[in-house]
Amino acid sequence: MKKVLSVLLSLIIVGIVWYLFIKPYDYRVTFKTRTFPGTINQSLKIWNSTLEDAQIVKQEGLSHLEQKIKFNDSTFLYEWEIIPLTDSTSKVKVYVKDLEHSLQNKIAIPFSHTDFEERTVNTVKDFNEKLNDHISNFRVKVTGESKLPATYCAYVSVKTTQLGKAKGMMYNYPLLNTILSNNGIELNGRPFIEVTQWDMETDSIHYDFCYPIIKSDSLPEHPDLKYKQFNSRDALMAIYNGNYISSDRAWYALMNYATKNDLEVAGLPVEVFHNNPNMGGDALRWKAEVYLPLKNMDD
Repeated sequence: MKKVLSVLLSLIIVGIVWYLFIKPYDYRVTFKTRTFPGTINQSLKIWNSTLEDAQIVKQEGLSHLEQKIKFNDSTFLYEWEIIPLTDSTSKVKVYVKDLEHSLQNKIAIPFSHTDFEERTVNTVKDFNEKLNDHISNFRVKVTGESKLPATYCAYVSVKTTQLGKAKGMMYNYPLLNTILSNNGIELNGRPFIEVTQWDMETDSIHYDFCYPIIKSDSLPEHPDLKYKQFNSRDALMAIYNGNYISSDRAWYALMNYATKNDLEVAGLPVEVFHNNPNMGGDALRWKAEVYLPLKNMDD
């Protein structure tokens, strides 16, 4: 009996030491949401930018972000772990630590409902409400494998962020429309963007905003306007409905689909637009075909 009690006492002491001095967080909040990791990642960054004193200090892929938020005399470290469950659902675990008062929190939490717990729950709840509001404002449906047709196009190159993508399009719509229409250039399809560079940590992108045209011998010249042949390619396709500011959410849906179905990606996203955002209207009625190029079967 003494040996059993001694072992139990040792286990209790080890548990207390681990809980107070080794456990890397003070409190954990978990919730499920009906979207995929890329949308959560982007929504978290946008929400962070709205807070008074907060910053994303580290990102590992799409599924792990570390965030510091200052509240009065305390700095909280939030570690966000995003776990995909299905094509359209994810679990989010948030590990929170008060960097100045961690030990006090760990001592108090088992015996009382603390201000630290309440603030943590309310902060995560605030993000979850913003996320759910965002999810209600767009739709993405992956339709499967398709093919991007070849075309000749006039284009303008844009360097911006994912959030600034639609603004870049709206800015260049008048330029492309005016130059091409004034010179009698015949259009040959819907406008599209071809992403040429994408940094997922900084969310910076380079893209070509393209108008398909009929190639001719007398194309207008302009310092910002270029021309190229866009080649046909195999691709995954998704239909996106919503404001084009957030059409990159379809990029992540296509990436998830490719990973789960062992499909080899061979390029960056292409978006084909059915609506002119300058005309306004109900954004949920806007439509874009979003493609993620795949390795051709005969390559």
